[in-house]
Amino acid sequence: MSGDLKPWQKVGSKPVGNFRIFTIRSDEVISPRTQQTQDVYVIDCVNWVNVIALTPERNLVMIEQYRHGSNTIELEIPGGMMDPGDASPVAAGLRELREETGHEADNFKLLASLSPSVARYTNRMYCFFAADARPVINPTPEGEPVSLVFYDRGARALIDDKEFYSAPSCAALYLAALRGDLLM
Repeated sequence: MSGDLKPWQKVGSKPVGNFRIFTIRSDEVISPRTQQTQDVYVIDCVNWVNVIALTPERNLVMIEQYRHGSNTIELEIPGGMMDPGDASPVAAGLRELREETGHEADNFKLLASLSPSVARYTNRMYCFFAADARPVINPTPEGEPVSLVFYDRGARALIDDKEFYSAPSCAALYLAALRGDLLM
């Protein structure tokens, strides 16, 4: 990275709104180039996890659920927000996989820790790969109901599927393929 850029100095901060799953704050900052102050808005949100889970038969364990933002039923990989009681991102990923799909996996590894959007969000998204996922309980998702889907057409077909376009799900899928855990 270039050494020419300087960070903006934060001189004040005030809450703008609390929306249960995230808060918005306004930070007063000074531009290192102009020395002028301006307000920027930042979204504080809890960390997220998502899981690419693959059965021994090489089927992707996925869910369908209604999403208010798109106003449609979406095809996604299991995942969600880290709960305060989760000891780690791994614990959250295992919990989300179990709650939403009823599956567990002994081979569970971190693919990456990403920022959903470095421009505005403060949280991280932890992407996991779960090999040899197997059913152990009935799914018990909190909140919205989900339908369990075993996707058997492969990662390439999923990428081309017009109903699969959630950026966090796509990022995890691509990471699993690039790391060699998932065949295209």
